[in-house]
Amino acid sequence: MSHEVEDETTVNESYSVTVPAAVRRAAGVEAGDKLRWHVDDDGALSVKLVKQQYGAFSKLDPVDTGEPTDAAEDHDLIAGDY
Repeated sequence: MSHEVEDETTVNESYSVTVPAAVRRAAGVEAGDKLRWHVDDDGALSVKLVKQQYGAFSKLDPVDTGEPTDAAEDHDLIAGDY
């Protein structure tokens, strides 16, 4: 059985929108999730829910490269260094 939910919202002056509660509940939208926007050649707008992944790397085993590593020094951009 399909259960369609439709609602509308207004784009505010800063171009933000609020996802209506009924839509959030029906789609399972949670804080941290992303909405992927798509406009096709005919100008039709669609939105896809991209769920936030928690613990995506928690089951990975460390790899011994044979060399000591320091993520802070090895990384291209260190937070706080500009």
